[in-house]
Amino acid sequence: MRRILLALGLALLSPLVAEFLLGDFPLTYLYFLLLLAPTYGGAAVVIREVARRKGLGWPSIVLMALAYGVFEEGIMTMSLFNPDYAGQRLLDPGYVPALGIGVPWTLFVLALHTVWSMSVPVAVMEELAGELRTTPWLGRAGLGVAAVLAVLGAASTTLFSYQNGHFLASVPQLVSVVVIVVLLVVAAFRLPRPGRATEWATERATGRAPSPWLVLGAALVAGLVFELQTVVDGLPVWSTVVMLVAAEAGIAWAALTWSAREGWDGRHRMALAGGALLTYAWHAFFSHPLVPSSPSLDLAGHLVFGLGAVALLVVALQRVKSKV
Repeated sequence: MRRILLALGLALLSPLVAEFLLGDFPLTYLYFLLLLAPTYGGAAVVIREVARRKGLGWPSIVLMALAYGVFEEGIMTMSLFNPDYAGQRLLDPGYVPALGIGVPWTLFVLALHTVWSMSVPVAVMEELAGELRTTPWLGRAGLGVAAVLAVLGAASTTLFSYQNGHFLASVPQLVSVVVIVVLLVVAAFRLPRPGRATEWATERATGRAPSPWLVLGAALVAGLVFELQTVVDGLPVWSTVVMLVAAEAGIAWAALTWSAREGWDGRHRMALAGGALLTYAWHAFFSHPLVPSSPSLDLAGHLVFGLGAVALLVVALQRVKSKV
């Protein structure tokens, strides 16, 4: 039962972070969790369960999370290719006609799903799981149910998105998305398993892991650089691209390098996840919900979800400290 509750917690935490902590929906729309959980939560559970069953590590989980992001934005919503998605002209800045994408939007939205929709909820729930952190939580039947829910959620999201805008990407674009998703998943399965040293990993493992506070600071700085273009109007396209690439590549390099060093443990993993959660928490105060709401209701939601994220981090950190 505990394992099932952990999987259920992940299924609910994923949409909570992805949509509510971000500020897309106010408190009055909390029932949307039931609609969003199959899509976000189903995918997060499947990714996590498959990775742990196959003995894959965090780099593989992140690659599969990226594959999910490519699939959602390339197939389900097609926002990567829709020039007027949600009436916001998201592709105009940095548009590349040959690919039919806007570079800033592509870098931005894929990182949202990779980090916040999938990886962060998995990381937090695994630390809350204690000794069950890297073990499967579901049997074959449970994994099958999660996979079916994920497929149904993806299908409903695709249908809903099409009905809203009646946009269809071109066949070459859709085929390219499928190919990229497959390649990412294959790459995830071909990465070295945890404990299997490679020459590159050995080179990175020199010295001790930094303080968890330094890791938290790096995550917060990366989050600030990443979100800066959403809160400052009028930035040049090239500067937006540079900031996005710097934030994403910088924190990825730091995580890969530091995690290979002696002393890296759950405190560091929670520092990374905590920095990401706190980034969403502060950014929510600069965002506007996707549905009708009032300023007071928005503020209440930002405070409730932000404080909830902090409380969750505190509980997870206490679990981690008890194991150190």
